[in-house]
Amino acid sequence: MLSLATLALFSGACLALTMTPGPDMLLIASRSVSQGRAAGFASLAGIQAGTYCHAMAAAFGLSELFLAVPVAYDIVRLAGAAYLLYLAWRTFRAQPVATSAAPAGRRFTLGSIFRQGLLTNLLNPKMALFVLALFPQFVHPERGAVALQIMVLATVLNLIGFVVNGAVIVFASRFSQRLRGGRRASRLPQYLLGSVFAGLALRLALMGRR
Repeated sequence: MLSLATLALFSGACLALTMTPGPDMLLIASRSVSQGRAAGFASLAGIQAGTYCHAMAAAFGLSELFLAVPVAYDIVRLAGAAYLLYLAWRTFRAQPVATSAAPAGRRFTLGSIFRQGLLTNLLNPKMALFVLALFPQFVHPERGAVALQIMVLATVLNLIGFVVNGAVIVFASRFSQRLRGGRRASRLPQYLLGSVFAGLALRLALMGRR
């Protein structure tokens, strides 16, 4: 099993990575502003479930497919960009969210938000390459099953991500409450979230393996 020194070093690396603003943090924050704290945590849960899937793929060597077959990487990358554009289109077309606390006008259920976070993560091949590049540095085959060690590392990454992104969700949801001072419907949260989806799609489509 992994030593405490290894876990401490990996935790430090994860903390530095998760505290650096990135696409996941931006998506979670914008979702929290758009639909509140519960939606933010649902999106985070989907993203973290995707992290476990990438870890399992790395454990069984599936992530190496992206290194061996560049076409597979591009197919997944473009599919992810197309899915994000679809989410942006749906978000822009959604009914405006009332600035009151009433949730009746919200379009996406927590289940659909979870699935969106999961698919967004799964269709990001850079996440697969990130897991493949980082995790093996902390895995020691002589200490036991490699797959188990990788899943432990994924759990550590998710726990740290939950703390950091959880704070982002709480802050963003409180900020959104200030935008809900009246009862007039506003499309600002939809425009914000839709722009994030479109921006992530453009980023994923234009960025290569590096």
